[in-house]
Amino acid sequence: MTEDHSPLIRTDIPHSARIWNYWMGGKDYYEIDRIAGDAGIEVDPDITTMAVQSRQFLIRAVRYLAGEQGIRQFLDIGTGLPTMQNTHEVAQSVAPESRIVYVDNDPLVLTHARALLTSTTPEGVTTYIDADYHDPERIITDAKHVLNFNEPIAVMFMGVLGHAKTYDELLRIVRTVLDAVPSGSYLVMWDGTDDSKAYVTLCENYTGTGGTPYVPRPQAQIKAVFDGLELVEPGFVSITQWRSGATEVGESRPISAYGAVARKP
Repeated sequence: MTEDHSPLIRTDIPHSARIWNYWMGGKDYYEIDRIAGDAGIEVDPDITTMAVQSRQFLIRAVRYLAGEQGIRQFLDIGTGLPTMQNTHEVAQSVAPESRIVYVDNDPLVLTHARALLTSTTPEGVTTYIDADYHDPERIITDAKHVLNFNEPIAVMFMGVLGHAKTYDELLRIVRTVLDAVPSGSYLVMWDGTDDSKAYVTLCENYTGTGGTPYVPRPQAQIKAVFDGLELVEPGFVSITQWRSGATEVGESRPISAYGAVARKP
């Protein structure tokens, strides 16, 4: 399930997971990523807000699912570099028996996963799959070694589907995974939207560095990913506005990152 193909970690080309780690205030990046990250901040100063608020959205969503909906299985696809309050830490703090499968195919991410993505409780399970989300069939096959696909699963795509090669491919990936999970499962997903010219320019500049293109899409296209699902209140909103309490430190204004939590009927 955790085949190690040992691909070369490229330090001469910026990588979105490492840049994101830099924007979040982490330490797991190379000089090329810092340079690209700083250039991005110059173009769109809101990008660090997006990075930080994306983690706040993850925390709130996982707490809601584990605490209020009794979800005990999480499939986090496109994990990114481990940082503070990862999915398994949040879920297992609420329900110690939670089982979490992370999916990524960046060698640096997987190196850190082996060291850091371990269960915080003896009852729980935390593991990872080395796979590209463009191959959802393989993800499902491997995840079945850990998760019970007869019980509800929270499927998570947190700011990663902009890397999908086309919009049709994005829809295929999500629907393939959701078709495999049972009624009562949830989709947690957000992605960057094209309503900020500065953010669109940042993404275009990143593509020009040789990094894997990230395409911000219209809000309507991102919302359509939830078609056929039951949106949890407050529905499809900017991630800063999804169940953010008055006491939470951070932004409440909309940013160009929209998503939702939705139940499969």
